[in-house]
Amino acid sequence: MLADLLADLFDIAPKNVRINYDQYSLNSLNGFFETKAGEFFFKFHQEEGEEAMSGEYYRADILARAGLPVDQAVHMSVLPGEQILVYRRRRDPRFSDVLRALDLSDDAAGRARAVAAEAVLSKKVMAVYERSLHPITPAEARSEPINRLFFERLIDPPTGAFPGGRLKSFYVGQDFEFPGVTLGWEQFSSARFVINGTTYERSVGELFASAHGRLDPLRLADAGGVVAHGDAHNANVWYSEGQGAAELSFFDPAFAGEHVPSLLAEVKTTFHNILAHPLWLYDPDEAAQRYSAEARFDDGVLRVETDWALTPVRRDMLRLKAEESWRPLLALLKARGLLPADWREVIRLGLFLCPTLVMNLRAGAGRHNRTSSLIGFANAVRVGSEPLGSDFLVEFFDMMSPN
Repeated sequence: MLADLLADLFDIAPKNVRINYDQYSLNSLNGFFETKAGEFFFKFHQEEGEEAMSGEYYRADILARAGLPVDQAVHMSVLPGEQILVYRRRRDPRFSDVLRALDLSDDAAGRARAVAAEAVLSKKVMAVYERSLHPITPAEARSEPINRLFFERLIDPPTGAFPGGRLKSFYVGQDFEFPGVTLGWEQFSSARFVINGTTYERSVGELFASAHGRLDPLRLADAGGVVAHGDAHNANVWYSEGQGAAELSFFDPAFAGEHVPSLLAEVKTTFHNILAHPLWLYDPDEAAQRYSAEARFDDGVLRVETDWALTPVRRDMLRLKAEESWRPLLALLKARGLLPADWREVIRLGLFLCPTLVMNLRAGAGRHNRTSSLIGFANAVRVGSEPLGSDFLVEFFDMMSPN
């Protein structure tokens, strides 16, 4: 079927079509095929209701014109339901695979090499943000494909009904099974989280409601817009060993844009390249073997105890993200009068939607088990809500503050 579709779309004769098992492809399908012209890599992407959404996928030329390192597809389809990219096959690993190996077996030299490559890419991205930052209108903010990753997963796109989309289909009216307790949606969505003794101010339900209000694209123009990839998780980044230093380059710019609301531009990279690791989002079975998590519910409070923590390479990447991406971006916004007073809120709400709406976090609804589900929701609340006190994310936000 795939061979027939590729042949029909691109007038080619694919053979030896193979589909990859890829834990990072949460909303897509990829694999390899061959033709007389050589070996190729394909990637399909699909969003619910995409036929009713505005804009186009796959605008690699935007990033190339801006000066960012990005692979250009040799074949491309932007038809709704047939969003397909075809690249010449590369033998380089994806950066996600490099970092996963460092999660499982830390190597100081390899970690330093990976962090240095990330630092170089961050400087290139920041230079593009500095050149491209400009005021945008609410209409321009609304037209950007990146909204499909955030606001449009909260609603029914044709009607605008809230809750809708993935939020409604994943969670509303469902049960949530954790080690030690099972809760219905009403109990779970209103519960206050206490994670390893730290109390968090807002519940899951409150965070979804706040995201629906503040991440409405019509409200995101206040911080201006930039040219950005928008979805540069590390499974969309090649890692090339060069002479002297490793280099990173993008591919699959499905949500690239010229008017990307600036406070959303680095959200996906921050969560999916750092806080989704080690293991719990993409490798839930292995996470359950390596980490523990227990829950207890009483008087509207969900108490979570877990030994999950960032690995050394993810801690290094978090510090780098604060110092080389967020702090200079926020300082730039402040200098140009485009930094909203509630910038922390906007970023936190974006981070909260990354894990909760990229896939169904409920145990048994997809890949997740009870342990990984509890770790996942605990981390979603950690990134979304301020704690009563401090935690490693408060330290992260303080580190990136332009003040």
